[in-house]
Amino acid sequence: MEASPSSNPASLFHLRSAAMDDSYRPLPTLYLVFLAIWCLSTFSWALNTMRNRHFQVSNLQCIMAAVPLIKAVQLGLSYSFWYSCIKLQVCSLWISFGVYVTGIIFQTASLMSFMLISHGYCIMYERLSVPERRITAALGFGLYLTLVGYKAAIPYFTVFGLLNYSVSFYLIFRHISQNLVILREELSSMEDGSVQSIDIALRMKYTMFKKFQGAMQIVAVVEFLVFMNVAEAPDNYWLRLLVRECAQFCIYLYIGWTFRALGASTHFSVMRALKSTWEMKLPPIYRVEMDAADFNDVASRSWQFGVPTSHSSQLKNTIDPLVVLVQNPRSASKVASDYTTCHQV
Repeated sequence: MEASPSSNPASLFHLRSAAMDDSYRPLPTLYLVFLAIWCLSTFSWALNTMRNRHFQVSNLQCIMAAVPLIKAVQLGLSYSFWYSCIKLQVCSLWISFGVYVTGIIFQTASLMSFMLISHGYCIMYERLSVPERRITAALGFGLYLTLVGYKAAIPYFTVFGLLNYSVSFYLIFRHISQNLVILREELSSMEDGSVQSIDIALRMKYTMFKKFQGAMQIVAVVEFLVFMNVAEAPDNYWLRLLVRECAQFCIYLYIGWTFRALGASTHFSVMRALKSTWEMKLPPIYRVEMDAADFNDVASRSWQFGVPTSHSSQLKNTIDPLVVLVQNPRSASKVASDYTTCHQV
């Protein structure tokens, strides 16, 4: 996002040598308000993830929890800097440098979390392949270095930043489109009402990716507008800060709500273990657990029935036992050995 004077240590000289502009005076209050909002969001996210950890053990929620936490740290440092600079007339170089570093880390962590979601990490697949992990790590490292040069106003790093963001958003939208195509093909190939829980799981994930695609389009437009607006005029800076922070919080709130940890659901936990380069054949789900009511409604020759499961520690209050449905290998032309499911319910 847009760099503030506190995010660039070189600007401290001007703040100390000149009278404080009136547009900067509301900043401590604004930063304090947004600090409270992000702290509340961080606490709510962590509490929701802990409550549902028995039902949905997902590394994605744990990784995404770092984003609001880093943002809260950045806002706390920004408040400390501007409060001391305006109220106490002491502009700390070290606090300013902390704002500078945490801002870069926040932007890098945000884009990396978007990249993981677009890959379908913990949504379509349990883990990423080795090439995907390497590409994601390389993009994150390159983005961090690019943002360091851009925030420090090093020549040509604006161009490098645009190039890095262009490649990152291209890959994000490409992966989203691929996952949407896969989900559409699987939904169209599903037998009419053969396994309702599988159909619900696929439709839920398709809706989530469609919402994420729309949110990422807004994020891409905002990021490129910020890169094009290189001027740092102090006029109405507090108003631009207010608009930027509100827009940023709304976007992250929307994405976080879409991919929040879910409760006891038999629908979302079904996914492949690893992305395969083989031709996609349906059904991709190798095992799914359902209760007795759903089991009685199932009628398909492609499934073998009647394998009961034992109660797990988190399902002590369940009255009816769960039933495992195993796909008949003869019903599919290819069966990948790495097609498994998460064991959550």
